[in-house]
Formats: sequence, C-alpha cells, structure tokens
Amino acid sequence: MRRATSIRLGGLLPPLDFDEALEVTAVHSVAGLLRPGSGLLVDRPFRAPHHTISDAALIGGGSLPRPGEVSLAHHGVLFLDEMLEFSRHVLEVLRQPLEEGAVTVSRAARTAVFPARFILVGAMNPCPCGFHGDTTRTCRCTPLQLLRYRERLSGPLRDRLDMTVEVPALPPESLHDSGNGESSSAVRARVMAARARQSARGGGEFRVNAELTPASTARHCAMDAASRRVLGAAVRRLALSARGYDRVRKVARTIADLADSDGIAADHVAEALQFRVDGSAR
Repeated sequence: MRRATSIRLGGLLPPLDFDEALEVTAVHSVAGLLRPGSGLLVDRPFRAPHHTISDAALIGGGSLPRPGEVSLAHHGVLFLDEMLEFSRHVLEVLRQPLEEGAVTVSRAARTAVFPARFILVGAMNPCPCGFHGDTTRTCRCTPLQLLRYRERLSGPLRDRLDMTVEVPALPPESLHDSGNGESSSAVRARVMAARARQSARGGGEFRVNAELTPASTARHCAMDAASRRVLGAAVRRLALSARGYDRVRKVARTIADLADSDGIAADHVAEALQFRVDGSAR
C-alpha cells in the first residue's frame, strides 16, 4: 500500500516541460540507462532504492563519477520505504541535495556535479514492532527502544523534511469501502494550477516554491499581521530553527497557491505548522 500510494504521487505531478525533460534525459544518459535510439524521457522519474543501498549508490560515485539515485530522481520522486532501516550514514548524505538541489562527487580522476532536485518521500513504522499508537494491537517496544528507533533520523535531517504526516492504521471495515474521495485527476489539476502560479511568479528565477532563495522568500512569502502572530508563537513553542522557519513559510505559500489565494493567511500558516510537528513531538 505504501509503494502504491507513493507511485500515485508521481501521477499527481505535472508532466515534464521541455527543459526538465532535457535535464532528466541527460542524467539517465550519463548513467547509461537510456536504450539506443530512445528519445527524450517524458515521465517524471520515480526511484525506490532498497534500504541496503550504499551511500555511493545513493549519492553517486565510481572511479569515473556516475549519477546516483538522488540524481536519477531529479525532477521526480525519491521514495525510501522503511526509511529508518536505511543506514544513518546513508541518510545523512541526503543533506546536501535536499539543501542545494545538486550533489558534488569528487574522485581522483575528476569531480562531477549532478543535479538532484527531487521530492523525497519517506515511509516508516511508528516503532520497531509497528504497533505504537495502534488502537487494536499492543505495542511491545520499551521506551528506550522507541527512543533509539526515532534517533536514527538525525535532527538536522529531520529539519529538512517539510511535511510529516502520521497515518493511522485503517479499520478493517474501511478496506472494503472504496470511498468517495477526490479523484487523482482532480487533485492533479489543482497541483498543475498551483505550479503554474508559482512558475509565473518566479519569472524564470524559480519554478516552484521549494526553489525560493532567502531573498525571494522574503519577497513572495510576505505575511499579514495575523499570520506573523501565528508563526511567531510557533517559533517560541516549537523552537523552530531558521531553516524550519523559512520552510514553514514556503509550505504556507504552497498551501495558499493550492487554494488559489494571492496572500498567505493565518490558516495557511497554521496548516503548514501541523505538518511540521510529527508524532514524536506531540
């Protein structure tokens, strides 16, 4: 179910534009993954490496540097299932691409810079046994086991995750009910409209809000007095870092874009803050 949900995420994203398709195709060509005679890649990449992957395979490497999974996911989705089962050292190498949108691989023969701007999706159990917080099954983990498990994700890396969503187990009766939820096509249309709004706002400087620089964040994520009060109170209560503060503003700007709103309102900031607080902090 986790993998199916993450694959569906790729279907909610707009198609690659020409410049993005060129970049994605170039990366896959350097990696030797293009079939002879194939044209431009038109679908956004979806990469899901196994948790036993090495840091070199994730970030890129080799005597003659080649792109790793983070670059093969450029302009697409990098999905880490059972994220806390990945080596902590492997997870830590994600810091640079998440911050800069690129990776630098240095070897004796040469140094290469590969693009790596992707959506990172990590799925993990709430605890080692998987039942923490479950209303029907009992968690067998001790507080110490729970603490050690959560500490596999370092504070600096956690600070780079814009949204954390706690998903409770589905009740058995809901498994037989398809529900009347919003269709993927409707969500995709709203995402495409929001991205078009962001691209127009960027004027060639950036495509999406995630690419906002500190200067452009100040220009395009301005808040009214009520929004500033909400965020200011959260900074004190949650001890947000400067990075976390800026990321909340970008998420609030995106929520406003999805709502077709020109300005960031207090409820947009409040929603962005809900995604910032994970289950371990509640």
